[in-house]
Amino acid sequence: MNTVDGDSAIQVLLLIGAFTLIPAGLFCLTGFTRILIVLGFIRTAIGTPTAPPNQVLVGIALFLTLFVMAPTFTQIKETAWDPLEAGRINTAQAVRRAEEPLRQFMFEQTRTKDLALFVRLSRTREQPRTRADIPTTVLIPAFIVSELKTAFQIGFMIFLPFLVIDLIVASTLMSMGMIMLPPVFISLPFKILLFVLVDGWALITDSLVRSFN
Repeated sequence: MNTVDGDSAIQVLLLIGAFTLIPAGLFCLTGFTRILIVLGFIRTAIGTPTAPPNQVLVGIALFLTLFVMAPTFTQIKETAWDPLEAGRINTAQAVRRAEEPLRQFMFEQTRTKDLALFVRLSRTREQPRTRADIPTTVLIPAFIVSELKTAFQIGFMIFLPFLVIDLIVASTLMSMGMIMLPPVFISLPFKILLFVLVDGWALITDSLVRSFN
C-alpha cells in the first residue's frame, strides 16, 4: 500500500512538473512566437507603444495560435490522448504519438538552411538521411530560429508604409521650417487612419494565418 502511495505521489509531482513546461512549449513548439512578434511590430510601426496593451496582444496571440494549431492539436488528441484515456496505450507510447504531429508542424515551418545549421552544430556521428533521423532536440532550435526570421520579415513589410508616412511628414515640416514640432505628432493620426481604412487588423490576421500554410 505504501509503495502504491509513493508511486502516486511521484506521478503527481511529474504531472505538476509537466504543467510548468506548458509556457515553454507554447513559445517553442507552436506559432505563438511569430504571431506575438508581428503584433508587437504593428504597435511599434504605428507609434502607439501602449495601445493595444501587452495583455491584449498576448491574448490575441494566444487565441490565434490555438486557431492555427487546431489541426495539430486535434491529431494529437485522436492519436495519443484518446487511446491513452481508453487504456489502449501507455504514457510513453502516448508521448511518442503526440510528438509526431508537432514534429510535422515544425518541419513544415522550418527552413532547410536553419535545420542544416543545427544538424551541423549537433556534431552527430552519422548525418541524418530523413526527417525521422533528426532528433527533436535539433529540430526545436531550428524551428525557433526560422520563426524569428519569418516574424522579422513580416515586420519589415509592415514597417514600410508607415515609414513612408513618417518621411513625408518629416520632409513637409522641414520644408515649412517647423523644426521644433515633433513629426510624430502629425504622422500618428495619419498612420492610425491608414491602418483603419485598409482594415489593418483583418489584413494582418489573414497574412499571419496564411503564413503557416
